[in-house]
Amino acid sequence: MNRPMTHIKSKQRVADHGEVFTPAWMVEAMLDLVKDETERIDSRFLEPACGSGNYLVQVLRRKLAAVERKYGKSPFERRHYALLALMCIYGIELLADNIAECRANLLEILAEYLNLAEADELYQAASYVLSQNLVHGDALKMLTRDGAPITFAEWGYLGRGKFQRRDFRFDNLTLSSTFSAEGSLFAHLGKHELFTPTKTYPPLTVSELAALTGDNHE
Repeated sequence: MNRPMTHIKSKQRVADHGEVFTPAWMVEAMLDLVKDETERIDSRFLEPACGSGNYLVQVLRRKLAAVERKYGKSPFERRHYALLALMCIYGIELLADNIAECRANLLEILAEYLNLAEADELYQAASYVLSQNLVHGDALKMLTRDGAPITFAEWGYLGRGKFQRRDFRFDNLTLSSTFSAEGSLFAHLGKHELFTPTKTYPPLTVSELAALTGDNHE
C-alpha cells in the first residue's frame, strides 16, 4: 500500500544508514525543476537511494497523466504506454524492506490507473519490470546485495505491443560521463563505444514479460 511517509522510520536507522524521507512538498518542488522531463513518457529517472519511492511515485504519477492526455482514448495504447512509463523509472536501495515497499507502491499506482487485477498479464509484466528496474543494492559500490555488478534494463516500446530490452552495467554508464568529458583521454570515443549493452533481447510482448515473473531477483 502506498502510505504517507514520515520523515524518519527510526533513530537507529538514521544512525546506521542515514535514512530520512523527503516531504511531499519538497519532492514536488524538486520535480518541478525538471517538469518537462517528468511529463515525458519515455524520459528515464534513476533514484540511487530510492527508499520506499517518494520521488519515483510522483514521477510515475506525472508520466501516467501524460499517458492519459495522449493515449486515453485508445485502450491498447494506453495500457502499453503506461507500462513504458513504468519501464523508464529506476531505483537502487540498500534496505530490503524499503525496496519491497517501493516496488509495491509503484505497482499499486499502475494497477489503480489501469484497473488491473493481480491475475492480469500486464500486472505480472509490470511486477517483472519492477524486479529488474528497482535494485536491492548499494549505489556507491554499484553492487547488488549479492555482490554482483548492478545491471539495468533499458526498455523501449517498438509499437504494436512489443518492447525492446537491452541491459547495461551501472558502473559503465556512470563512468561514461567522465570518459566523454572534454579534455578526457577518452573524449574521442563515440557513444556507440561507451554505451555497449551487456545483453540484447528479442522483442518481448506483455505476455512474454508476464511469463518471466518467476525469474525475479528476489
